[in-house]
Amino acid sequence: MTVKVTELKLDIERNGTVSAILTQPDHARACYVLAHGAGADMRHSFMEKIAAGLADRGIATFRFNFPYMEEKKGRPDAPAVAHAAVRAAVTEAARLCPGLKLVAGGKSFGGRMTSQAQSKAPLPGVKGLAFLGFPLHADKKPSSERAQHLAQVAIPMLFLQGTRDGLADLSYLKPVTQTLGGKATLHEIEGGDHSFAVLKKSGRTDDEALTEVLDTLAAWIDQLAE
Repeated sequence: MTVKVTELKLDIERNGTVSAILTQPDHARACYVLAHGAGADMRHSFMEKIAAGLADRGIATFRFNFPYMEEKKGRPDAPAVAHAAVRAAVTEAARLCPGLKLVAGGKSFGGRMTSQAQSKAPLPGVKGLAFLGFPLHADKKPSSERAQHLAQVAIPMLFLQGTRDGLADLSYLKPVTQTLGGKATLHEIEGGDHSFAVLKKSGRTDDEALTEVLDTLAAWIDQLAE
């Protein structure tokens, strides 16, 4: 299998230009618009592993930087700016991957900005949202307020969550997903933290936990309606 990696620039309406990367395997059957977390850009090793792992499973990824990360600012963009970046990325991914099933989401902050954008106005062509560690609340400060907008999301959602995730107490997240009904799927990564890293005493490695994340994500994407 050949994997083509294309570096490009993404124009965001009224918010400048950012870097982006399209990773596309031969005969890809879907494309995942993958937004980064608050503290690390699209080239972080976690993002690289997700893109490579999905490519091995026949799924393309479109990664991009939010403007604040592109400009090396310490503070994340205002939600409106982040939402505009997500919309621009989805539009460009659809243009570059015509005919492929389109999914959006990402790591932590990136996933939440994607769901907020979707809740305000559907992202064109997106069939589902996949969250790689949804940041339900601040570290060790359980709350479900950040999930209120999810009620306005009408498409399927996948929550991949580590059971040791300090930003998503499962006793709060489970009721959220139950309230969302059939459109929400929660998959717990046993022993995983916010980035799915596991303790040595768990009996498995970080790579094995990440394989579970990738296999689950690929299978969920495949079952989404065209």
